Amino acid sequence: MSVKIPEALTCPIPKTDYDTIQMAHGAGGRLSAELVEKFFLPRFRNAILEKLDDQAVIDLPPGRVAISTDSFVVSPIFFPGGDIGDLAVNGTVNDVAMSGAKPRYLTAGFILEEGLPLEVLHRVLLSMEAAASRAGVNIITGDTKVVERGHCDNLFINTTGIGVIATHLNISAGNLKPGDKILLSGTIADHGAAILTTRKGLSFSSELTSDTAPLNGLVEAMTTICPEIHALRDPTRGGVAMTLNEFARASHVGILIHEERIPIQSGVRGACEILGLDPLLVANEGKLIASVPPEAADEVLAAMRQHPLGRNAVELGEVTAENTGLVVMRTALGTHRIVDVPLGEQLPRIC
Repeated sequence: MSVKIPEALTCPIPKTDYDTIQMAHGAGGRLSAELVEKFFLPRFRNAILEKLDDQAVIDLPPGRVAISTDSFVVSPIFFPGGDIGDLAVNGTVNDVAMSGAKPRYLTAGFILEEGLPLEVLHRVLLSMEAAASRAGVNIITGDTKVVERGHCDNLFINTTGIGVIATHLNISAGNLKPGDKILLSGTIADHGAAILTTRKGLSFSSELTSDTAPLNGLVEAMTTICPEIHALRDPTRGGVAMTLNEFARASHVGILIHEERIPIQSGVRGACEILGLDPLLVANEGKLIASVPPEAADEVLAAMRQHPLGRNAVELGEVTAENTGLVVMRTALGTHRIVDVPLGEQLPRIC
């Protein structure tokens, strides 16, 4: 005799085919595993990651180890010239590279908002895959968490980078010496201007695009020419002004820059003028500042200009024994003004 079970009492076949992130994707069960297998592994696959252990076990060549971590919460997540994915890779690669290290590995943690389209996640992961390939690094371990709708803005990404520094390099913000030349690798404020104009729906005769890029190749070209480079830094949040002030304070020196030497695209300049922003305070994501011994400055500058990411490099100024802890700009009118650090947020959620 067969017994018919009321439909209301039957268990439906679990649904696994979703177009958006579900809370169950973060529960550690089947959907979590499928998310990793279908989206993350195909993009970042390498022998270390494939083990899917709770940690990555790696071998490093001799040398000091450089480690940096950063979290990325940019809005909008897609913008002209890049997105949150390549920004997360490039930003951490660059932070490691500014020590003179060769970046080798990244970890990646994702906070995903319930309802995020899986198509959007896939697009971000494709960008991260391409950026990691360009930088020559592997993503070797990571994590995903899902939060309820409204508790996150699409997705946040945390990346940690690991690199190895050659024993002969000693690069630090505290190493500047009077007489050093300050070199800048190219035009400033491109990233911040691209983000803000996209967010505000502004348009200009020429599209403003982010400068997000991995700088480790440029750093290698510079340190090959001059292992005695004193300091390197990528001027992200707070822009060029923040980086130079950090240099001056850490080394107890003064820095003099020249307004007429500051490279800035006309569209970026116009956007900053309309929005009331000082380009020196606006974020960059593919530029670096170096403090170089004066006898090597011309050779390093020439090497920078031969690299695609340094073709617009300039000698921005010099380190002085006067005005300790301050950055001073000689203006186009021949006057001088102090270049101070930003007092608040000019442009929130840049990176």
